[in-house]
Amino acid sequence: MSRFANIADVRAIEEANPWPESQPAVTLYQLLSQTAARVPNNRAVSFQLLSGPKDKAETMTWKQYHGKVTQVANLFRSLGVGEGDVVAYVLPNCNEATTVLIGGCVAGIANPINPLLEPEHIASILRETKAKLVVTLRAFPKTDVAQKVAEAVADAPGVTHVLEVDLLRYLTPPKSWIVPLIRPKNPVSHHAKLLDFTAEVARQPADRLSFDDSKEDRVAAYFHTGGTTGMPKVAQHKYSGMIYNGWLGHTLLFDDTDTIICPLPLFHVFACHVILMAMIASGAHVVFPTPQGYRGEGVFDNFWKLVERWGVTFIITVPTAISAMMQRPVNADVSTVKTAFSGSSPLPLELFRRFEKATGVTLVEGYGLTEATCLVSVNPVEGTKKVGSVGVPLPHTEVRILKHTPDGVIVCDTDEVGEICIDNPGVFEGSTYTESDKNIDLFHDDIYLRTGDLGRIDEDGYLWITGRAKDLIIRGGHNIDPAEIEEALAGHEAVAMAGAIGQPDAFAGELPCVYVELVDGGKVTIEELKAHCDEHVHERAARPKHIEIMDELPKTAVGKVFKPDLRKRAITRVYNAALKEAGLAAEVVRVVESKNRGLVAQVKKTGNVEEADVTRVLGEFTRPWEWDDA
Repeated sequence: MSRFANIADVRAIEEANPWPESQPAVTLYQLLSQTAARVPNNRAVSFQLLSGPKDKAETMTWKQYHGKVTQVANLFRSLGVGEGDVVAYVLPNCNEATTVLIGGCVAGIANPINPLLEPEHIASILRETKAKLVVTLRAFPKTDVAQKVAEAVADAPGVTHVLEVDLLRYLTPPKSWIVPLIRPKNPVSHHAKLLDFTAEVARQPADRLSFDDSKEDRVAAYFHTGGTTGMPKVAQHKYSGMIYNGWLGHTLLFDDTDTIICPLPLFHVFACHVILMAMIASGAHVVFPTPQGYRGEGVFDNFWKLVERWGVTFIITVPTAISAMMQRPVNADVSTVKTAFSGSSPLPLELFRRFEKATGVTLVEGYGLTEATCLVSVNPVEGTKKVGSVGVPLPHTEVRILKHTPDGVIVCDTDEVGEICIDNPGVFEGSTYTESDKNIDLFHDDIYLRTGDLGRIDEDGYLWITGRAKDLIIRGGHNIDPAEIEEALAGHEAVAMAGAIGQPDAFAGELPCVYVELVDGGKVTIEELKAHCDEHVHERAARPKHIEIMDELPKTAVGKVFKPDLRKRAITRVYNAALKEAGLAAEVVRVVESKNRGLVAQVKKTGNVEEADVTRVLGEFTRPWEWDDA
């Protein structure tokens, strides 16, 4: 592993490891084969269906994992999947999800789909990607994944086969006896042929591919970017981008003695490209606890005991999970842990401090995005961690802060806010999305991907995200398009206009919030608007947690809703409610736009109050605050 403490170290790593000359593998199968040959008997992937520290778990060694991926890839080819054909999977976390992802990439193009999506959204992704096969769950208690996928496949005529994974094999008696008696039936029929995944895989050879592995770079995965609109955008990922993300993990962090716990979903780039690819590159061991990861029953209650059980050295997490962890005692030996990594959404300063104090574990925040395959920057493990920043750009990643002006595009100065634009081996220039019209105006100079995030780079080279040029609401790492909320409310006869934003939340980072302007003479209650949203906003996560009726929404000169004013209003309301609940004599008097910090809440004292107490309360949120000097 290479030392990584500052920008100078990044430059040294780049010089010592020119890309792609330093990467001997061209395809995922080559990379996997190299690791399996080097550490065949090391643990590779582990999964446990239940969260208890003594519950049954299944572990595959690297030799076994290589063999299983080989069988899965051979199965897909036997069912007609070529290099340009798509294997979609709609699965919770399990060992099968890891083999389907890599096997799908080897045989064709893998397409992970969020199993929490509604059937119409799953169907729209299947149609957009022209999926030929779908791997999903056999009907199982406490989940409706099988039923939703069956409904979706009925609306996706290109799907020829559905392969079912049965989680029953992970259970022991008496639960394994009970499930067949209470297993729900699937009432929806479709045109595709239904197959048993485990039985079909077992028929395939494990010691060799039954086809020639492609020896050139190509698109190997499709990842959808959201899920709250009728048709999420689908990003294309090549072998080179996936291998690059794995190379970063191996070069900077992991070796074959490490064990990583990753309770994040295997439809998201963080778990798939940042973690699983790093395992394949390094020969390290990854543990996936429960099908729902952090959402799984008992995971937070048992988390530290799971860390002790597996001898975890690295924890992979997100701010919402950190918040839940801090509500439980650290009740196990966690001395093996070297570092915890947080991504997906901004990390509040107070949460960072509480985690490190409670665990004694260093917490590192980073930044990535689906459109770039994933990784962009990270705070150095061995160097200065600037809390609130997303660290320094990774080796072979170039970040530019650009601003569009009447005189053209200019490169911003140090600490000047502009749009974050990036280039690295994970960026697929010109063809990020499957739909060509989505790629229009997506790149600067046909090289630098426009992320839509606003940010700055400080004098030490650290990247800070200050806002979003695009209006996505990020709820616990889940992207919500405000347009769906606005369109749903626009369909109400009493509503003239709606503006949806993300309001601060100490747990989820942001929650959807909407402000409404009524038509002349319009009459409606908040409760009626909430009921309307429950019916017409299909994604549960997108349903607004706060609805407010205003006499008139703030608007731009051309009549568009001016959302910065709405965000200021929401920050004031939420922060003042938090201060009041804590019994602190302070209040937000205004929210201002800072040149290099984004929106900042200005607070004044209304009585005797200590700064540390205000920091404790408002530090739970990601938007900064300061004392009002007026």
